[in-house]
Amino acid sequence: MKYEYLLFDADDTLFDFPKASSLAFEAMCHTHRIPCTPEIYQLYHEINQELWAAFDRGEASKEFVTLERYVRFLKALGLERDPAACNRDYLAALGKGVYPLPHAEEVCRELKRRGHRMYIITNAVASVQRSRLQGSVFAELFEGAFISEEAGAAKPSRAYFDYVRRQLPGLTEENALVIGDSLSTDIQGANNAGLPCCWVNPAGAPRREGLQVDYEIAGLRELLDIV
Repeated sequence: MKYEYLLFDADDTLFDFPKASSLAFEAMCHTHRIPCTPEIYQLYHEINQELWAAFDRGEASKEFVTLERYVRFLKALGLERDPAACNRDYLAALGKGVYPLPHAEEVCRELKRRGHRMYIITNAVASVQRSRLQGSVFAELFEGAFISEEAGAAKPSRAYFDYVRRQLPGLTEENALVIGDSLSTDIQGANNAGLPCCWVNPAGAPRREGLQVDYEIAGLRELLDIV
């Protein structure tokens, strides 16, 4: 066994987040009588992405992002709705959206059988991620989840990974692997923490200069040959 500890990102690495998000958004729109078209969802998506990018850069808090996205979205549509209620109902629906990506379950079951210790590392909203994990097949496969909201720091900061390492004193730079789809949070975070990393890159996106990518895979099945 090359890597005893496997630190997996959740959304877009194990879970199909776009599917969960679009269905949760649709449910929220229905509750609050907001038109739901592909164009309207794209508007929300662009606002949401812009704000989460600011969070990743350390320019905004998670609390600000999750509320402000609906403030801006409703303003753009010219609708008078309660942004806090919209956000609350969206997050509640999102917490029920458990859609594993192809081969994620079978790969994780095989890794568990082999004796790897697996953990989730995520910047997601804690209540949502706890709900999704508890309602998924991964609940029995992963030993724990480290959520930025509870850690007091977020990926890609060194402080976040220092928190993880304090919880897992047996984890070292030699026996752990960070696995994720995001160059800006997962791979940059691994680099900041001095940990080896595996970039899940199904779209074949180009690498970013200045980042150390130890492994690159197009699908999770390839991970079995690495660890």
